[in-house]
Amino acid sequence: MRILVVGGGGREHALCWAIAGSPLCDALYCAPGNAGIARDAECVDIGAEDVDGLLAFAVDNAIDLVVIGPEAPLVLGLADRLDAAGIRAFGPGAGAAMLEGSKGFMKDLCARHGIPTAGYGRFTDAEAAKAYIREQGAPIVVKADGLAAGKGVTVAQTVDEALAAVDEAMTDNAFGDAGAELVIEEFLVGEELSFFALTDGENVLPLAGAQDHKAVGEGDTGPNTGGMGAYSPAPSLTPELEAEVMETIVLPTVRGMAADGTPYLGVLYAGLMLTADGPKLLEYNVRFGDPECQVLMMRLRSDIVPALVAACDGALKNFDLRWSDDAAMTVVLAARGYPGSYEKGTEIRGLDAAEATGAMVFHAGTKADGDRILANGGRVLNVTATGTTIADAQQGAYAAVDAIDWPDGFCRRDIGWRAVGS
Repeated sequence: MRILVVGGGGREHALCWAIAGSPLCDALYCAPGNAGIARDAECVDIGAEDVDGLLAFAVDNAIDLVVIGPEAPLVLGLADRLDAAGIRAFGPGAGAAMLEGSKGFMKDLCARHGIPTAGYGRFTDAEAAKAYIREQGAPIVVKADGLAAGKGVTVAQTVDEALAAVDEAMTDNAFGDAGAELVIEEFLVGEELSFFALTDGENVLPLAGAQDHKAVGEGDTGPNTGGMGAYSPAPSLTPELEAEVMETIVLPTVRGMAADGTPYLGVLYAGLMLTADGPKLLEYNVRFGDPECQVLMMRLRSDIVPALVAACDGALKNFDLRWSDDAAMTVVLAARGYPGSYEKGTEIRGLDAAEATGAMVFHAGTKADGDRILANGGRVLNVTATGTTIADAQQGAYAAVDAIDWPDGFCRRDIGWRAVGS
């Protein structure tokens, strides 16, 4: 098969790495890719949101399968365009991608189909939003409705902090059009968990569990990021909990989307809160998590390509995947200043030494300059290791981190703290 992966981050590097190992893959391309992906795929200089350019490339190069990594091209309708051209696309169409493209859309779906989630309100008027906040009190969660690269969420501990978040989104326009509407939610207490499943629109195949760390600071403090690290398996995802999540959240979502005329195909990523009242849905993402994808691909023992094709072809019934019993952990190395402003173009050394420890270094935001590797983003590297236990994987990941020479980068030193010893 001739396969195109869309995107240029750590998630896409992990997908390319897994796909490149498939005997079904005859040619692998990635658009736009990065310096690390270039080891596994031919990188094509087409942006992930250039729907016309990606479609033309897929047609001109007789691509058999397009795996769409990020959410933005899905929301823009890339899967619909490819499908219309007769090309398999792994990922939902634009209508179904609104599960992530609009938090209000997702919350309304939950309300219609009885899916447990936090109480909420939707607002396009700042004063109405502020009145709701004053009525509800704090803590409370303020979310930009649209795509904001993981940065449009404020977990406000005080009413004043929540009011300031409304101003940031609606008055200061910090998130552009994504913040023109807000979803304001009840604050849920519990442990967060990432749950992944493949679906062909009718059949659902749960994947291995994973947990990530969204906050930039150790002890899960500071502003939210796109993710500073992850590990798998998730000790809290027991077989009993998986069955409950499937029955109360994932299956009702897939059935509800089909009933509403927006059938969902691809990977469904449910961000959950394990509350005293049972699991509740925090958010849906319409693609693999980043950096959770990295640890999932490290543990996957089956060929990923048949699973992707089965999802596209409506053939997931009775499909199964094999997973390693080992644990995996990834630690994100980010540019100093992230998630705020940061410098690009600083040189990274020691990558070969890091991989000599037995770890994998997935590139998230890099570019090549001759033989040099330069930082080219906020989250730059995903240093990923496996081990018999989560503690072993943690030790391996940080040993590899310490082999990297990049003074302009930083990482959290406590990834996996909840699970170490499990």
